[in-house]
Amino acid sequence: MTNKDSLLGKKIVLGVTGSIAAYKSADLVRRLSDAGAELRVVMTKGACEFITPLTLQTLSGHPVALELLDADQESAMGHIKLARWADWILIAPASADTIARLAQGRADDLLAALYLASESPLVIAPAMNNKMWENSATQNNLALLAAKGVQLLGPASGDQACGEQGEGRLLEPIDIVDGLSKLVVPVKLQGKRVMITAGPTYEPIDPVRFIGNRSSGKMGFAIAKAAIEAGADVVLVAGPVHLMTPSGVTRINVETAQQMHDMVMAEVKECDLFVACAAVADYQVESIAENKIKKMKNERLQLNLIPTIDIVSAVADLVDKPFVVGFAAETEQLTDYAKDKFKAKGLDMIAANQVGKNLGFSEDNNALQVFWPKGSQSLPLMPKTQLARDLMTLIIERYNAKNSTQST
Repeated sequence: MTNKDSLLGKKIVLGVTGSIAAYKSADLVRRLSDAGAELRVVMTKGACEFITPLTLQTLSGHPVALELLDADQESAMGHIKLARWADWILIAPASADTIARLAQGRADDLLAALYLASESPLVIAPAMNNKMWENSATQNNLALLAAKGVQLLGPASGDQACGEQGEGRLLEPIDIVDGLSKLVVPVKLQGKRVMITAGPTYEPIDPVRFIGNRSSGKMGFAIAKAAIEAGADVVLVAGPVHLMTPSGVTRINVETAQQMHDMVMAEVKECDLFVACAAVADYQVESIAENKIKKMKNERLQLNLIPTIDIVSAVADLVDKPFVVGFAAETEQLTDYAKDKFKAKGLDMIAANQVGKNLGFSEDNNALQVFWPKGSQSLPLMPKTQLARDLMTLIIERYNAKNSTQST
């Protein structure tokens, strides 16, 4: 059953491509609008052979975008603006040609360029002849897109416009809206408050220098966005990073481990879930110099380091603690170290990833090994935006399972 509010206020770009099933896009536009979505329509040249832009413009209430090299639109980088505007991109119908061009990373029309320029999740609803659908080239292209986190709705099976029968029919608009609603909020977090830490901490040596690490904060920010997409109220405590705050997230900026600890402890008692994604520095200087330490020729500098405060342990030790998810970034023995950390800190779940050698920090892709009591799951290498959604779905499943057990 569709959550009637799951699409409310969601900004959706609907891509319509060259398929006879394009006539169904008129009904799809109406149903998405009725569900409360904010809609913009992009049509390929092929789509315009089957249904007019004026029809979809009238139903959506907004001009239909058609050309990549439109002088009026591209003077303001129209495809980039659309890419940044969208919460989700839905292509329905998605022809075999469009699927192939997306898989190849082509950018020779507006819709393909929009996909390449966007970090928003892409959902495709294929429509084509059954033999085209079964062809290994199409299936290989779909596998490439799936590896990039693209979600698939359909196709259906039955009579086709060509007179044949089989798989390849576009899902009915009501089923597309239902499927998209479930993807937007895969497991409900409405009414829940989630706190996430992200990025590094900088521990000062003197007014100029600090001890830090290579964390970019990308994973933590992606998790914050995934939590918002699932309907949560999200507080993001961020170390020093240069990233845009996801829409709807309350961001608190900190620099040191102590500052992050203080902000977390001040807010976390009101939270249902706590995700400690930040790469907090393990050590700080025992005595911070008031002035810049001058470099002396041929002299060594010795610093006395002391451990920083353990934030995730402090939260896990609370009497009325939230559901606590820790992170482990390791260069070796990933599983053993993650399990040891999970047990020692009393966590509900831990997500472990390999770092170093072009893995982990600062990269756009990542992979995770996730552990919880009596269970684990591997999340393969994929864009951090999609990885965050998959991880959030796991977190919510385990959170619901724990609460269900405690309430019985």
